[in-house]
Amino acid sequence: MDARTAFFALLLVALGVICALLVAPLLQYVLAAGLLAFVLYPAHERLEKRLGARLSALALTAFAIVAAVVPLIYFSIVVLQTVFSFLDDFDELAAVEEVRAAALELGIEAEVLDELESELLAEIEGSLSGSVEIVLQELIGLLNASIRMSFGLLVLVFLLYYLLVDGDRFVAWVSDIAPLEDDVRDELFDEIEVVTWAVIYSHVLVAVVEGLLGGLGFYLLGVPNVAFWTVVMIVVSFLPAVGVWLVWGPAVVYLAITADPLTAAVMLLYGIAVLSIVDNYLRAIFVDRGSGLHPAVVLVGVIGGIYLLGIMGLFLGPVLLAVFKAGLNVFNTMNLTVEEGDSQSVDAESDGQLPEAE
Repeated sequence: MDARTAFFALLLVALGVICALLVAPLLQYVLAAGLLAFVLYPAHERLEKRLGARLSALALTAFAIVAAVVPLIYFSIVVLQTVFSFLDDFDELAAVEEVRAAALELGIEAEVLDELESELLAEIEGSLSGSVEIVLQELIGLLNASIRMSFGLLVLVFLLYYLLVDGDRFVAWVSDIAPLEDDVRDELFDEIEVVTWAVIYSHVLVAVVEGLLGGLGFYLLGVPNVAFWTVVMIVVSFLPAVGVWLVWGPAVVYLAITADPLTAAVMLLYGIAVLSIVDNYLRAIFVDRGSGLHPAVVLVGVIGGIYLLGIMGLFLGPVLLAVFKAGLNVFNTMNLTVEEGDSQSVDAESDGQLPEAE
């Protein structure tokens, strides 16, 4: 390598590091835009024939915004309504009296309770002076996070639009600069497409089906706040093996305490016979058969994705692991093919060097 080539390679490395630092704060939004563009591109190909590329991309981008924002707003409203309803129904004096009565039953003297109450009130009054500063710090942090999220969502929307419009040219550019043979490159893209669709189907479809079925069971058995718990079950259904039972399990205990044992038993049987079977069956179809991605790997991808990429890691974490697995499979196949070709060439050369039989 001469000096000019080394300098150019060093320059590319430096620019690559700078570009990585520029993209790193927006990585989750960039990846989310790519995933959404991948999901919406088949619809874009159909609409493009009727509306044109730009109008089709604009319509699908608007659809993606509505489909993402409306459920988020609805979930926020349901959560706020649930919290306000709980606060309205909560009787502070009754709760204090119940705690006091329970303490007296445990053998604690009334004088000790009065002393504890006075100390607790003193601590609360002392902490009020610093509470304003804490609230202001939290508000500033919330404002900063909101600003960063707003810029990130703006980048996501623009990237989604332009990936739909020019996505084919971007893929063609990646294919041109990738140092791979045509058949290996096509096999890699096909494998990535298969596993990505499999993981998306498994997450979205299983989560929605399980959440709706769980909400239906809650509604029929008289569990309060059905809409809220339905949304919660859709969210926790993204976690394989530890999904909706985190919600319907406590619901069984709640029904056993507030209703009757028969209703709790029905909820238990419904969770085992319907929700668990749906979870295992659908995941077996879309994950195990579609991508070969083990549920444990999906679980690691979901939780690790949340840590690394926030809420978008629910989708992006397992997809990235699936893409990595697809790349390893293609790389292994490519190496085996090269080794077989080398062994055949060595055998041919050795056969040609053998002396002729007299």
